[in-house]
Amino acid sequence: MLGRENWRSQKEIRDCQKNKGLQAPGRDTRLGRGAKKINGLPNGSGHKPTARFGDLIKPTHKRMSRVLGYSLTLGDAEGWAVFSKVAALRLSDEERAALAYAVLNSLSPEQAALVAAASMRRASVPLPAFLGGMEDARYWAALASRCELKAYALAAYDAMSAKDQAAFFRHIGEVEIAA
Repeated sequence: MLGRENWRSQKEIRDCQKNKGLQAPGRDTRLGRGAKKINGLPNGSGHKPTARFGDLIKPTHKRMSRVLGYSLTLGDAEGWAVFSKVAALRLSDEERAALAYAVLNSLSPEQAALVAAASMRRASVPLPAFLGGMEDARYWAALASRCELKAYALAAYDAMSAKDQAAFFRHIGEVEIAA
């Protein structure tokens, strides 16, 4: 037969089961219900309670981390397009730049160059004139970055004969350039 000191009341057993047996029966360590205070501090450890890191995160950043999770889960172009749009609305330029910097630095140099070029909507190499002419050239120019336009325009001008350069110079002199 068990001695009286080993016996527990039904209430104590239910309390233990409710608390998953993590605390001694009959002793409630939650604040306001008999919890001890050591050194006048409520958590019983002698240390000041600290805020959880999650409590310090800005609500906008918490929302963005959820959107990132959705985009990673979807893993398709549409999910990443949504992430990009939401990031543009909710994050500052500095935050987006820091995020891009961190991600690009996590890639190999070759991958980083490809991703950066794709994100800047690089037009790639223009088609030869015999495959499309001016219509395709204008389409390519609409997609090209400012740097690409300047580089190809200068290279094309330099490659022209003196006669074609003079004709081109006359042509651009006649065109009104909007300031």
